[in-house]
Amino acid sequence: MGRLIYSMSVSLDGFVETPSRSLDWVLVDEELHSFFNDEARAMSAFLYGRRMYELMVDYWPTAESDPGATPAMLDFARIWTDKPKIVFSSSLERVDWNSRLVRADAVQEVARLRAQPGFDMDVGGPTTAATFVRAGLVDEYRLFVHPLILGAGTPFFHARDDRVGLKLLETRTFDSGVVYLRYETVRPAG
Repeated sequence: MGRLIYSMSVSLDGFVETPSRSLDWVLVDEELHSFFNDEARAMSAFLYGRRMYELMVDYWPTAESDPGATPAMLDFARIWTDKPKIVFSSSLERVDWNSRLVRADAVQEVARLRAQPGFDMDVGGPTTAATFVRAGLVDEYRLFVHPLILGAGTPFFHARDDRVGLKLLETRTFDSGVVYLRYETVRPAG
């Protein structure tokens, strides 16, 4: 069976972007970006909603033409371009860059993909991830906690009525002060 992994940078107070949807607070140096790259390389596919897909295609397909791109950024651009991407959207007309558009039931599609042995997927974006969290499909949560408080913005977790048990699998502190937390979902027996 594959795994669905929800992974994002998050402020200490739990936000993934500011109220104006800015990501200018994220501290991604070469050490952290290299770690992101290793994690991305291990994925079978990336899952996005419309907003996250548009954010990614706005830069990564042309990163090699950016004179300020670091070696780790260029490595990620190659990983991102080569990996399959599944985009869940009812408003997009088409997708490019090794991407497939899914308009049907996202939960059903991810459950089907997750049933494939070794098919690990990374879901980016809190709104898309919330759909899979509610459906009980997320197997791991990987948070990159940045040493700052945003005060408001888009939360990593959407409100829920029930609890999700987690087991800590790994932690790591980067030189930038970012702390990586990796949790596995604890599923009820039976």
